This record gives sequence, C-alpha cells and structure tokens, in this order.
Amino acid sequence: MSTHACRSALAVLAATALLTGCSSLRQTLQNRPCVLDANAPYDVVAIDPMRHEIALYWRNPASGEPFARIGSLLAYLESQGDSVIAITNAGIFEKNLTPAGLYIERSLTLNPINLADGYGNFYLKPNGIFYITPHGAAIIDASQFSTQEGSATFAIQSGPLLLSDGRVHPAFMRGSINCRLRSGIGVAPEGRIFVAISNGAVNFHDFAMYFRENLGVQNALYLDGAISTLYAPPLGRTRQSGKRYGAFLVVRPKR
Repeated sequence: MSTHACRSALAVLAATALLTGCSSLRQTLQNRPCVLDANAPYDVVAIDPMRHEIALYWRNPASGEPFARIGSLLAYLESQGDSVIAITNAGIFEKNLTPAGLYIERSLTLNPINLADGYGNFYLKPNGIFYITPHGAAIIDASQFSTQEGSATFAIQSGPLLLSDGRVHPAFMRGSINCRLRSGIGVAPEGRIFVAISNGAVNFHDFAMYFRENLGVQNALYLDGAISTLYAPPLGRTRQSGKRYGAFLVVRPKR
C-alpha cells in the first residue's frame, strides 16, 4: 500500500473513531478469526466440592496492595503452606486493579455490587455473580443477588452471564465475528464447578454452548477475554502471565 493510501486509511479510521467511539473501534480491531485449537479447543479445571475448594484473593494482607501478578500470589500462597491446583483471573476489573463490581472475600464485602449501565462486556445485562456459601457454589443474575449476600463467603461479579438456567444470553448471536480468547466459570446441577479457557478465539454464543452441551452446566459466567490466563500445573499450564490483574480465583485441595 502506498504512503498516500496508508494516510487515507488512517484518516478513515480516525473519522470512524470520532463517529462511533474509540472503544467500539478498538474492540472491532481486536477481534480475531473464530479458530480454536483442533486438538484441545478448551482447557477445563473440574472442581469437585468434596475434594477441592475455591478461594478469592485480591490484596496482599501484609501490604494492602493488589497481588496483581500470578507469581506474587503464588509466592504468598507457598509462604502459607498452600498447594495450588489452578489460578485464574477472577472477573473484569478497573485500571487501578479494583474489581468492576461486587467482591466478597472471607465473608467481607470489599467492593460493592455494581448495577449501573455502561459500555463493555461487564455491562452487557444481565451480568452475574459467582458466589460460594457453606451450602455450595452458585451463579445468579446480579440484580437478584441481594438475598444471597449475607451467607456468601466469596463472591465475584462479572459479565455477561453466559447461561442462566440453561438459557443462552439473549444478546449472543450464532456465527458472531466477535471472537476472542475467553474464560468463564460454570456450576453444574449436581454442584461441580468448571473453569474453562479457550485455546484460540471463540464467540460468546459458542462459548456458552460449550458450557451447556459439553460440561452439563446450566449457569455460567464470563470472567474475561483476551488478557485471560489459567495457571494449572495438572493440565500442563505452568506459564505465569506477566500481565497485571485484579482479583484471582484459586483452586486448591480441600483442607
């Protein structure tokens, strides 16, 4: 392409950004072809409540600062004598590494529920909350959570909901070209929990269908997109992402 043509293309992109908004343009440019690894389209951590437990971590108790990186959290967990089955970034967060919505850790509400409207995946209503009580784990529409909050030991809000009682989110379209690496969490009727991450790019509809049709999940929540990571040594995933995150979800053997 000639220099003149390049400048013309950049001018069109700039004009589009002014008309449609930089965020919309950035999302369009970041989409990838919907292609998954043919041999292993997803990596899945299956969590049995009888043998495993889930905990959320955001800030280091010693410094009060976010752990931010998996390596920092791993060092802390090792210092506490904890062994780890898996770690993944737990939901969408703000630039200052604060969770975008509700965050409960060890029965303490450290960030309030967010029912506001806005732009982006978090605000694609209905969004939802993954939470744990002494009776097990569940995923619920965020707008219906208030009656559950008192008994939740851990909770994280993210969005959008992938599945609600087996129904795919109404905004998802079969064949959509909005394809990214995606991670999510689902709860099956018998109580098992699944954390899944795509190996390649997938649209929301197909990701939701994977939870329902392949994992037997009725309720599932999107955690995050292109920046998502999964550290899971039992699956051979030992690479520690150098990216900075908000909260983390940790799976470990039941104490």
